[in-house]
Amino acid sequence: MTQPVHREKTHVLALDSIRGIAAISVVIHHLILMPTFLAAFPHNAWINWSFFRSAWLLVDLFFVLSGIVMSLSLQGEFGQFSLRDFMVRRLARVYPLHVVMLFASLLFRLLRIGLVTAGLVVAVPAAFEVNNAYSFVLNLFLLHSMGFIDYLSWNAPSWSISVEFYTYLVFGLVVLFAQRLRSPRWLYLGAALLVAGSWLVIVFVLQKKSLGLQTDFGILRCFTSFFLGVLTVKVVDGLPRKISPALQGALQFAAMIASVVVVALVEAYPAVSFIAPLTFAIFLGSLLAFPDAALVPRMLVARPLVWLGRRSYSVYMVHALVVLFAEYFVRAVGARSINALDSIYAGLPATLNLVISLAAVLVVSNYTYLYVEVPGGKFVRQLFRSRRVEFSASPAASARPSN
Repeated sequence: MTQPVHREKTHVLALDSIRGIAAISVVIHHLILMPTFLAAFPHNAWINWSFFRSAWLLVDLFFVLSGIVMSLSLQGEFGQFSLRDFMVRRLARVYPLHVVMLFASLLFRLLRIGLVTAGLVVAVPAAFEVNNAYSFVLNLFLLHSMGFIDYLSWNAPSWSISVEFYTYLVFGLVVLFAQRLRSPRWLYLGAALLVAGSWLVIVFVLQKKSLGLQTDFGILRCFTSFFLGVLTVKVVDGLPRKISPALQGALQFAAMIASVVVVALVEAYPAVSFIAPLTFAIFLGSLLAFPDAALVPRMLVARPLVWLGRRSYSVYMVHALVVLFAEYFVRAVGARSINALDSIYAGLPATLNLVISLAAVLVVSNYTYLYVEVPGGKFVRQLFRSRRVEFSASPAASARPSN
């Protein structure tokens, strides 16, 4: 009997590159706004732009993009969807690097406590009020942003991985429901209801002033953007293709500029963040609809951007620990050296810290991509594949009547 499968075969390089650019922007956001750096450097880095100061919003671009990719993967295989295979692939994609960074964070904190206790480092020992055993277990099961705690813990950026993983599960259940009713229309109806319902709850029930939810109902934020991405694929399928290349390029460029402007405006007008997922969906949808347009897609398939896009998950997941090391390094350098550099050119030490930290993130993320993400994903898929074979070969399974 042939087993149902879920294959993620659709791959758009331009979308990969967008993910990489967004990941780097999030890193810059944290580097220029980290309290330690703001206190240590007399002047800000030279690229202290409003877009980067509000780049936290690009996490929603990740969510929209994930919804697009998941929806694309169903095309032509809606009737063969397997929730088990889908969740195994999702676990293989996100979990190996997550658990490695979780234990790396634990090792760092234990090392810090040991150095402080030995008197080698002058600092207040970590008391584990936030990064405690309870939050560690929640992180281990990707439950740390599902309402069990109301604070960021351990590898803080992984809050979005927590809510996205369980959004995958909801997506899979909606697909199964639509599959049972023998029509993908029910998938898109369910997606529309989840988008509208989540947005309404955030705005009118929770009365949030911006979309910046994390541990506080962050899964509703993910629902809004992710399922908007699912709907984007449906809308793109219905778009006319008889549009001149010049107009295609103009639409893409306008959507890209609109996305940048929306992010830049959020610092001054937080409520603008509520329309950001829609702006991102329009931009990403335009890239999907018109992949052969002259300007934007060609820029996005440049080799450095494709390289960055493939390592974007690693960039996002490793940067918090790299920034933490950078904080200790800046403290070690001291105010006298920093002020001397800043006197040469205002903002020079902050900019050097930004450039060096970004370079370190890229180096580390390249290694984690090659030696954690790729082999870790293969290991998880093979592990569950082996268990399925063992179960199928067991006497109880062999005696079960086939349908």
